Amino acid sequence: MSTTSVLEFAVGDYVVYPAHGVGQIQGIETQSVAGLSLEVYVITFDHEKMTLRVPTKKGKVAGLRPLANGEVVTKALTTLKGRARVKRTMWSRRAQEYEAKINSGDLISIAEVVRDLYRADNQPEQSYSERQLYESALDRMAREVAAIQKIDRDEAVSLLNKNLTKAA
Repeated sequence: MSTTSVLEFAVGDYVVYPAHGVGQIQGIETQSVAGLSLEVYVITFDHEKMTLRVPTKKGKVAGLRPLANGEVVTKALTTLKGRARVKRTMWSRRAQEYEAKINSGDLISIAEVVRDLYRADNQPEQSYSERQLYESALDRMAREVAAIQKIDRDEAVSLLNKNLTKAA
């Protein structure tokens, strides 16, 4: 029983999975699950030392997407230069919103979190949970920018920091 499928991604493509960030498609396999044949993308996330199998037909629904295009990256970098918008709500509520933005997989939403939680050297210290969310958002954004611009993560972090310090 051979079914022809229209694959959105090919082996070797970098993709973004909302909950885990940038991964690379290592293969496309057909697995037998409960007697049904299921085609899956095999995606590895080096930074998390993890492999994920996502059914090819469910990729879109799961939020799997290609790396952002240049226009989105430019917009995200511009977002970093903007003024931090910190709502005067309880930290727990803000933290939930930041977490949701990070896990949305949307580069611009992640940039908003980085911008809002960034602290220049002359600003007050962050709490531990603020620092954790900031690091998580910065890492997620840096990994995608690095994959797009074909540079390493540290170079991407430097690029993001340059944009943040222009704003401060």
